Amino acid sequence: MFYLLAVIFLNTLLYSFFKLFPRYKVDTFQAIVANYWVCVATGSIFLGRFPLGASSLRQPWTPWVLLMGASFISIFFLVGYCTRKDGITTATIANKLSLVIPVLFSLFLYSEQAGPLKILGIILAFPAVYLTTRVKGAEGEKPSLLLPALLFAGSGLLDTMVKYVEQRFLDTPQLQAVYTIHTFAVAGIAGTGLLVVLAAMKKIRLHARNLVAGLVLGIPNYFSIYFLIRMLNSDYMQSSAAIPVSNIGVVVASSLAAIIIFKERANRQRTVGLLLAVLAILLISLADIYGRGN
Repeated sequence: MFYLLAVIFLNTLLYSFFKLFPRYKVDTFQAIVANYWVCVATGSIFLGRFPLGASSLRQPWTPWVLLMGASFISIFFLVGYCTRKDGITTATIANKLSLVIPVLFSLFLYSEQAGPLKILGIILAFPAVYLTTRVKGAEGEKPSLLLPALLFAGSGLLDTMVKYVEQRFLDTPQLQAVYTIHTFAVAGIAGTGLLVVLAAMKKIRLHARNLVAGLVLGIPNYFSIYFLIRMLNSDYMQSSAAIPVSNIGVVVASSLAAIIIFKERANRQRTVGLLLAVLAILLISLADIYGRGN
């Protein structure tokens, strides 16, 4: 239960930070790059040692670290941009309804059963994403579906990779921590390289406030991934149920934060989309929990 609640709380915290960045004139990309190095430092302190070295390239999970590290920085940047562009609720729904993808993969990779409740939940997920993203802005314009669609697909594939790597390679808490640190290091290297190029071209200007924002992001970000892996590795819930349950928790918590803290409004269309999202995730979760009981 602790890992589930921690994942929900930390992800909601990250969305809230992204929403606050424009208010304090924080450059999202610079903050994200700094955040990854803070993640490496946080993970190393938590582990009690610095695990990066020559042996890192000889691990069986090295190709997955490289792929997931590149995915991390791409999706994290997309989450930040989508949150600022279309609002915290839209970004959260598009990201968390991506559970459809790992659920579908689990049917083929892990031979899990797909009952009528799970199928209905998957079907309902798509109109839920559409309705919550097709909300008119302040000037009457409709935001593009491209950003939420990319976030939906990218997050779903990343969750699928996390589950696959956890089951295939990460059978101890120490390995889970080491792998998480390596993944953040790859994301940090990729982001730093791009940051240096942009700074040399004078496309961006470095500022201390972005480093501070990276520090604020980095600590909860490291533990959000580490606790996600721990949750999937635990016996508390099956992964096909744990991912939907954690996602609905983040959707509800982030939506409450958007309404209470950031004063976001939800018109009728968006409200219907949110209700469909809740219903879709609950149906998938209940189907998996009921299936495990049988």
